Amino acid sequence: MKIGNAVLCLAALVVAAQAANTLETTVIDVEGGKAVLTVSPSGESLLFDLGWPGYGGRDVNRIVEAAKAAGLKQIDYLVISHYDIDHLGDVPALVAAFPVKHIVDNGSLQTFGRDFEARYKPFAAVRDAMPHMSVKPGDKIPITGMDVTVLEAAAKGIATALPGAGAPNPACAATPQKPENAGDHEDNMSIGLLFTLGKFRMLDLADLEAFYQYKLVCPNNLIGTVDVYQVSVHGQEKGISGVLEPAIHARVAIMANGPRKGGDPASWPILRGVPGLEDIWQVHFSLAGGPERNPPEDYIANLDAACQGKWLRLSAQPDGTFTVTNSRNGFSKTYKPRN
Repeated sequence: MKIGNAVLCLAALVVAAQAANTLETTVIDVEGGKAVLTVSPSGESLLFDLGWPGYGGRDVNRIVEAAKAAGLKQIDYLVISHYDIDHLGDVPALVAAFPVKHIVDNGSLQTFGRDFEARYKPFAAVRDAMPHMSVKPGDKIPITGMDVTVLEAAAKGIATALPGAGAPNPACAATPQKPENAGDHEDNMSIGLLFTLGKFRMLDLADLEAFYQYKLVCPNNLIGTVDVYQVSVHGQEKGISGVLEPAIHARVAIMANGPRKGGDPASWPILRGVPGLEDIWQVHFSLAGGPERNPPEDYIANLDAACQGKWLRLSAQPDGTFTVTNSRNGFSKTYKPRN
């Protein structure tokens, strides 16, 4: 009996030790916006964007629910990638509903018209009244327990290769750089982040479009390879460059799309055709993609447009092992480290 108890205690300690070393990321359903919550092994948290304002506080409520489910009592770093409405959301409402310790942004508003000023002002008032920092490429967000490096901010990217990166990218010769879309200036102000925990790496460039992605990986790949790619611009075609995707060589792509936003049919064959990509996970079934250009149902958190806001969760270990779980049906898949 004593031996049995000892074995149980040892097993519990092993589970606890694994949990203490785990990075947990929840891709929250904000209906084609962006809200990604990451909790480091230290218990500190980073929320990357907060979806849409309005809708009866829907996205703020979903974020607070996810934060509480993660055992959080505060959000340590709220990172606003850029000031588009589906990313900026309602910062005053979130701060009123749940404690936020620091705000991180790309600097002052540089895009005008289309009501940018009207939605930026209440955000700036909250930001300026609390600890905040504006970041540039190469900066670190000082969250304890993992490394978060800024690769892109305010239409500028890193100029030198990260450690272990810098190899020529063969895709550049065969794939011309897409033109810059002048009407999407704010997308390209996005903060782009690389999350690292030991051997595990996750890339999230928010809404950075193909023209600016090209500069990060051509002629040389300044980023290196990653395990997980949070697909840019919700999987819209303008966020698919054809040179970034093969360069980073992700094993899994996670797409924060909506039923009618993102998940473009033209994006699917490029993502699916990347050598070494094992799976694509999506927050929503793409209605435009149809059965042929969506992953199997187990890999989609929300199958219906009128959904209950189900999420995808990623759990990663320092050795590079990670698991993705679908909250809709409990389906999960574990990915072992690369050899």
